[in-house]
Formats: sequence, C-alpha cells, structure tokens
Amino acid sequence: MIFKTYPFKMAVIFLAGALFWPMSVNPKPTAEDSLPDMGTTAGATLSIDQEIEIGDFYLREMHSHAPFIYDPLLNEYINSLGKKLVDHAQSVKTPFHFYLLNNNQINASAFLGGNVVVNSGLFFYTDNESELASVLAHEISHITQRHLARAIENNQRLSQLTLTSKLGSLLLFLANPKAGVVAWNSSLALAQQDILSLSQSNEQEADRIGLKLLQASGFNAHAMTDFLEKMADESRYTSKPPEMLLTHPLPESRLVDIYNRANQISRHPVVSSQDYLFAKVRLHGLFKLKKNFNEFLKPLKKGTASERLAAEYGQAILWYQNKKYDKARQILQTLSVTYPDNIWFLDLMTDIDLSQNKAAQAITRLKKARVAKQHQLIWQLNLANAYIKAGESAQAVSLLRRYTFEHPNDMNGWDLLIKAALAKRWRDQALAAHAENAALKGDFSQAIGLLSDASNLVPLGSLQQARYDARIDQLRQLEQRFKKYQK
Repeated sequence: MIFKTYPFKMAVIFLAGALFWPMSVNPKPTAEDSLPDMGTTAGATLSIDQEIEIGDFYLREMHSHAPFIYDPLLNEYINSLGKKLVDHAQSVKTPFHFYLLNNNQINASAFLGGNVVVNSGLFFYTDNESELASVLAHEISHITQRHLARAIENNQRLSQLTLTSKLGSLLLFLANPKAGVVAWNSSLALAQQDILSLSQSNEQEADRIGLKLLQASGFNAHAMTDFLEKMADESRYTSKPPEMLLTHPLPESRLVDIYNRANQISRHPVVSSQDYLFAKVRLHGLFKLKKNFNEFLKPLKKGTASERLAAEYGQAILWYQNKKYDKARQILQTLSVTYPDNIWFLDLMTDIDLSQNKAAQAITRLKKARVAKQHQLIWQLNLANAYIKAGESAQAVSLLRRYTFEHPNDMNGWDLLIKAALAKRWRDQALAAHAENAALKGDFSQAIGLLSDASNLVPLGSLQQARYDARIDQLRQLEQRFKKYQK
C-alpha cells in the first residue's frame, strides 16, 4: 500500500528526528560501555521525562512541515533495523522511534526523546546494510549519551535565555548549523564556538560507542569507516560537501580515532538482508529520487541471487508505475510461487488489484495470506484499504478502530478511518479521526474544534459524546504543557 509524503514547508525548526510503532527497550548498563560518561546524566537541566515530552512536541511540529515518508513497508524496515541495534545498546533510557524523510541529501539526525530521522538519500549512498546500520548506530549513541541535553546543560551560564530559547536554538544548530547561525541572536552567537567544540567531541563519542554497538549487533564494524571515508572523499573533490558533514563535523582527528579503533576489530563480510535490498528498490521506484530507475536496476539484475530477486521486484514496481498492471502482476505471480506470502510482493499485488478495480480479489488474497507477526500492521492497513475500495466500509471502520487504538501515532490509520467513516456517512467519526491527525501535527486548536463538532453531532449525554469531550480535555492539557516550548 503506497502512502505519499506530506508536502514540505520550510520552517525554522530543526531537521531531525512514524514510525508509529514505538519500541520499549530495557537498559543493559555495563561499566565498559558507559565509557566515556562525560556527564550522561544531564539531569541538572532536563529529566528523561522532559526529554520525551520535548521530543514529542518537536516531532509534532515536524509532522506539519517536513516531508516524512509514510510508506508502511519502508517504515517497518527502518524501525526493525533500528530495533536490532537498540536491543544491543547500553544506557537506553527512552523508547526509540525511527523515521524516514523524503530527502535526497545524505544525512541523519537524532533528537530528544529517542527519535532518529534518516534521509532517504542515505539508502542510495550506502553500498550495503552495514553502512546504513553504522549511521543508525551513531545516531542511537547520540541519544543514549544524551548529547543534546548535555549541550543545553553546558550553556546554563547564558542566564538571560529561557530554557525554551536554548532548546530552539540548540536544536536548530545541531540539525542545521547554517540555518542555526543565521537564526541566532547576539547572545547565542557568543556561545557559538563552545557548541561547535561540544558537537565535535560528541561526534567522536558517538563514533566510539556506535562502533561497539555495530559489532555487537552482528554488522560489519568496518562499514562505519568505509562510510566515513566515502564522505571524506566526496568533500575533498567537490565545492559543496555532503549535508551530513555540516551537521556531523568530520575533522582528521575524528577519522584517525575511528580508524584506529576499527583496526582492532577483525574485518568480516556481512551479507545485506533481502529487506534492505527491497527497501532500496522501493525507494528508487516509488519516490523517484533517481531519474532513471532502469539504470539502477541493471547491475542488480547481474548480481547475487538476492540482488536479482530485488531487481525482479523493482521491475514489477516499474510496470506498476507505468500502469502496465498485467505485466507487473505476471512478475509477482511468478515470484509468489517460490516466495508465498512475502509481504513486499503481497503489498504490491494488492495495489495492482485495487488499481484494476479488483478489490474483492485483493480481500480474498489478503485473508488467505499467512503473514508473519512482524508484518501484521502492513497487512491490516492493506486489508482496510481493500475493504474501502470494495465498498465494505463498515468492515474497514471496525478494523481501523482497533488499529488506531493500538497505534494512535500512525497517521496512515487515521487517514484510512477518515475515508471509511465518510463512505458510511458517519461524519462524527470522520471528524474525530481528522482531529487525531491534526493533533499529531501539533495543531491542537484545529483538533479541539473538530472534536467539538463531532461531539455536537451525537446524542446529548451519550457515551460517544462523553468520549469526544474527554479527548478534548486531554488535548487541552497537552496543548497547555507544550506552551512552554513555543517561542
């Protein structure tokens, strides 16, 4: 099921870190990996609960401005990769969430509350899954070491600044130094060099811890040095360095340090997962960040068995994009003989069915599929969409009520519930679903207004009205808590 990105609007917010399936991870502290614990507490300024709340606030801001990719398959992949790393991390104090931005620049960012954002351009720049994992390991380490909280704590002497002002400026700087320097007022400019120095030391610390994390998670630790070397080479031979080097300084000392540490680890090849290859192909084919998709597929067709399989999937995407649905279907039917119930193939076949007005056929196939537990969310969204297309909107509403209850931060679920409720002319439910999407984008005023309208449409004193009114109270409280973070 293909979900497009929301339009991007430039705003003065940090370009950093739905998906919408949070992971809770138990901390596993050890003496060795709390190295170099240069103040990881950062408790004098921010508590863990404050970090999570601030992260939630800025994430909602980003949902209203940044070009998130809401594709369920791609989001599931990046979160599963992130979880594999987090499961081996130390000093984990928050849940982790990983997001994709539709941005061809090479960059990734971490911010408060365990949020990590990865630009889609990283998929095209990495040669293997270990390189992509090395970037995530680095960002995870920024969070476990609480670098942003420490940066705020380091600047406590700027007593004339409020906590909100510090947060906004530091977040902006750490994510986009050029914009941050322009946006700073004179008092913040005095602290510029201190923050730059701290950022460089943070990068080395995140490298050291990230390298261990990469190795512990079963990836090729040398992929980190391979990736950094590619970035360094690109910066040498171009007048415009990769965006990542603007947000992640790469002085010679950092390169030397990580090379020395990596050389103490024996190099062993690690084969990229099939899902990594599928994700890379899907990004190319559906989000058009490469003009010539055919050229991208050519080397894959001559590669390993896994690469050839990914190329076949890519060819089916190409036919689908060109509305050659029968050709795309033929490829997928052949692949499904060997790989029955593969979620990547099942998802695309459902899109083909719906494009050919064969919703009933899609529903039958989805119900027969034996989908692995980790893919149930994708399966549910596909089935709900097929129900809507087949005119079985009541079935879709029933499924989506459960889905949105279990996954309230997934905009895909609320978007589909809006469509299903409108199809049944259940206007109050459509308004309530629309309100949840507005709240996820930080527009509490609109969300409360929509819920008020929904409340007025149902019988006075009914249980449904009580639910809508209770949700209004919750959103008002959340809006009030977030006011201290607004400039």
